[in-house]
Amino acid sequence: MNTIIFDMDGVLIDSEYTYFESKTNILNDAGYDVGVSYQYQFMGTTYNYMWQTMKDELKLPLEVEDYIKEMNQRRKDIVEKDGVKPIKNIQKLIKRLYKSGFRMAVASSSPKADIEFAMKSLHLDQYFEFLVSGEEVENSKPEPDVFLYAASLLEVHPNECVVFEDTKNGSKAAKAANMYTIGFENPDYPKQDLSAADEIMTDFSEVNIQELKNK
Repeated sequence: MNTIIFDMDGVLIDSEYTYFESKTNILNDAGYDVGVSYQYQFMGTTYNYMWQTMKDELKLPLEVEDYIKEMNQRRKDIVEKDGVKPIKNIQKLIKRLYKSGFRMAVASSSPKADIEFAMKSLHLDQYFEFLVSGEEVENSKPEPDVFLYAASLLEVHPNECVVFEDTKNGSKAAKAANMYTIGFENPDYPKQDLSAADEIMTDFSEVNIQELKNK
C-alpha cells in the first residue's frame, strides 16, 4: 500500500460539533423538539441528503436549499469564532506519511469549497494530490462513489488504498469501494458503528508507517 485516502470531518478536522450545533439550533428555533443525538445518523453524508431526510421526516416547510444556507451561515459564525481545529496528532501523521512516500487524497461529503478552505487553513493542502467532494459524484456515502472517484484520479486500483474514516456511513462506503478501512474512533465524538472497518484506532499517534505499507 502506498495510497492513503482521508475523510475530512472528524478525521482531519474537528468539525462535527459545528454541524450538530447549527442543525439542532435551526430545528429548535423553528419549534421542532429534537436533540443533538438525532443528528448522529447523518455523520458522513452530504448536505442535500441530510436536509432532504429531515425535511421528509419532520415535514419541514422550507426548501432544502434554505436550510443549507442557514446551516452554512451558522457554521461560518462558529468557525470564525473558533477557527479550523485539527484532530489531535493528525498534522504530524500527514507529514510523516508524506515523508515516507505515501500518496494522499481527501474524499469528503463536504462541499469542495469547505474542503479547500479547511486544508489551506491547516497548511495541509500541499500534502494532498486531490481534494474530492461529495458534490462531484452521484451518490453520497454509504455508497462508494467518492472513494472510487478519488482512486480514479490517483490512477490506482481501489484495493491498493487505505482509508481513514470515523463514521458508520463512511466506513461502509470505503469497504464497498474494496479499500482497506481504518476506523477512527474519536473519544470526543458520539460512538459510531465502525464494524465495517478492518481495524479501529483511537489516536493518530498510534499509526505505524511500516505496518501501513504492508496492509
